[in-house]
Amino acid sequence: MKARSCALALLLACVAVSAARADWKPAQAPLMTRWAKDVSPDKVLPEYPRPQLVREKWQNLNGLWQFAVAKEKEEPPVGKKLDEQILVPFPVESALSGVMKRADRLWYRRTFSVPKDWAGQRVLLHFGAVDWEATVWVNGAKLGSHRGGYDPFTFDITDALKKDAEQEVIVGVWDPSDAGTQPRGKQVNKPGGIYYTPTTGIWQTVWIEPVPAVSIESLKVVPDVDASTVTVAVKLRGPAANAEVSIDVQDPERKSGVGASPRNPDKPVALSLKEPRLWSPESPFLYRLRVDLHVGGKVVDSVESYFGMRKIAVVKDEKSVPRIQLNNKTIFQVGPLDQGFWPDGLYTAPTDAALKYDIEMTRKLGFNMTRKHVKVEPARWYYWCDKLGLLVWQDMPSGDRDVPKGKKEIERTPESAKQYETELAAMIENLHNHPCIVMWVVFNEGWGQFDTRRITEWTKKTDPTRLVNCASGWHDMNVGDVHDIHVYPGPGAPPVEKERAGLLGEFGGLGLGVDGHTWANKTWGYRGAASKEDLTRKYERLLKQVYQLKDEKGLCAAVYTQITDVETEANGLLTYDREVVKLDLERAAAVNKGDVSNVADLRVLVPSSQDKAQTWRYTFEKPAKDWYKPEFKDADWKEGPGGFGTKGTPGAVVRTEWKTDDIWLRREFELKDDPSGEVWLYLHHDEDAEVYINGVLAAKVEGYITAYEEVPLTKEGRAALKKGKNVLAVTCHQTKGGQYIDAGLVELKKPSPR
Repeated sequence: MKARSCALALLLACVAVSAARADWKPAQAPLMTRWAKDVSPDKVLPEYPRPQLVREKWQNLNGLWQFAVAKEKEEPPVGKKLDEQILVPFPVESALSGVMKRADRLWYRRTFSVPKDWAGQRVLLHFGAVDWEATVWVNGAKLGSHRGGYDPFTFDITDALKKDAEQEVIVGVWDPSDAGTQPRGKQVNKPGGIYYTPTTGIWQTVWIEPVPAVSIESLKVVPDVDASTVTVAVKLRGPAANAEVSIDVQDPERKSGVGASPRNPDKPVALSLKEPRLWSPESPFLYRLRVDLHVGGKVVDSVESYFGMRKIAVVKDEKSVPRIQLNNKTIFQVGPLDQGFWPDGLYTAPTDAALKYDIEMTRKLGFNMTRKHVKVEPARWYYWCDKLGLLVWQDMPSGDRDVPKGKKEIERTPESAKQYETELAAMIENLHNHPCIVMWVVFNEGWGQFDTRRITEWTKKTDPTRLVNCASGWHDMNVGDVHDIHVYPGPGAPPVEKERAGLLGEFGGLGLGVDGHTWANKTWGYRGAASKEDLTRKYERLLKQVYQLKDEKGLCAAVYTQITDVETEANGLLTYDREVVKLDLERAAAVNKGDVSNVADLRVLVPSSQDKAQTWRYTFEKPAKDWYKPEFKDADWKEGPGGFGTKGTPGAVVRTEWKTDDIWLRREFELKDDPSGEVWLYLHHDEDAEVYINGVLAAKVEGYITAYEEVPLTKEGRAALKKGKNVLAVTCHQTKGGQYIDAGLVELKKPSPR
């Protein structure tokens, strides 16, 4: 009778679970990706989540969990069904979670069964990442807590398991987002501008696996290209008496290998590689690595892994300019800023194919590097970078508060500082074996920057195999391997130094919204583009200047903002849903690789006041209707140097103050020859402006921009331009905020055929 009751209860439970799965559907975000349709409760990131430490047996716990909003100091809901459900591992704020609402305290609950053939082994419960504080109970037993939104953690749940029964796991989460001081990257409670929707709770795969009483916990692999060796250190879990490890390295293409027979695991093992194959973007070769654990002469645990032979260093060239070398060869790194956000999953990519797609597109666009911006990805993202040959600059996610004006660092509380350093150490340890990562970025700009010199030196000592960037942009503290600046739209280069390489850590940000593929109705970029062709042309111009800075100013790398749009930012090369490549892919790939031979040269016809003041006639009083015509007499207007505006307006070079609603400008110029190439207006306006050439409307623009841009002339305006004397007339109207106006003319000419 008892057996029948148990069977009936199990049947009813299965029916309930099936009904819940059938009822589940994602919420509707402002934008979804094509991979969202591939997500279901029965198919949620099913891939093995830890490619560098693989075991055969494991069980994925992704899928539908019970869910509830929690209260502070509330007791865990042991044995209690929760009213809502959430699709793990998508954050609660995301559409793919099925919830899509904000809460800073959460309960997760689910039941699971342990396979019978795991009997007699220890069972480990793994979390890829939970943002930010997680406390875990199994069958009512509290196993512990973890703080850190980006690093994996594990609990041995063996002693809490029930025999021949369903097991209950409960996770309590607290995440204050930007109300706290913990590392959080770009997550804020009130998204806008360069800050985005937060991620709360479980956002990477949850899984269990069986291991013996003594098992392999982790590996540390250190390649030495110059010595043709690889050193492997093995860390064990459990009582390690009489344990030995053997190591086998295989070249899967040559079908050759090298190994080390069983030995004491206390000391790292160095293996010599004959004619080692090196890892690079051009040839991302990976060696296979297998480690066996022996106890009493018997293999009790085995893991599969891989590694790449790769060296990164700063070395002076023949002109004593510090350059970055990969595997003892100078490499110029060009890549995008990669925020790692998804419109339907936020921090969590919908599928592994989606995760891989971003890296594939980065490579197709001709980039050899990417900067992972103030976020740490799941291990499979780095696996695909390793496989596809993409160099990675890995940022430490920022936290706490920005550095105030006039200072270079902040004073963090002891708790804030300790947490930052704890999570930095965890990031470096967990990602150490990925050959793709060539640089650690300790701070971004002035975001939570503190004790820079000590932390940079600690990072270099902890991992001497990679470059260390003390701060990307803003507050350089003259420490680390590189000097990294940000210039928008740029590009630019830092001064050449004796020892550190010069980097452009952010530039560009050309904005182009694509109808039907934006998160919000109103989007922005650091500099606008009118069309695919316009974006391509402007992008080519920027990259041509980047390669000029490489040759002339010692620049060693450049990071373009950015690979995809993110929420209100429309300055991606791809739309946020990854559906549209917004510029010509082949032309972009060519210039990213340094082929700028087909990029038009820019020649100044009529200089603006961007670099040197140009004299204009101007008035703040509304003039006669014919003010823009060549014959108009402007002798009673004031005379002054451009540009005109209020100080503090982004990108402005103010030499004459203008604070009224409107301004009118006139200027004579002379052309010695009739331009043979394309003539463009070179304009910086805030806000609406009209430009006339010899009395003909040559351009009409609305809104504002934050830098000088090439603006196309009307056909009539271009036709009005002539050899000899000409008149340029401009008016600008301003309503609120900063204001600025300045103009010139440039000629774009295709290079002569070689």
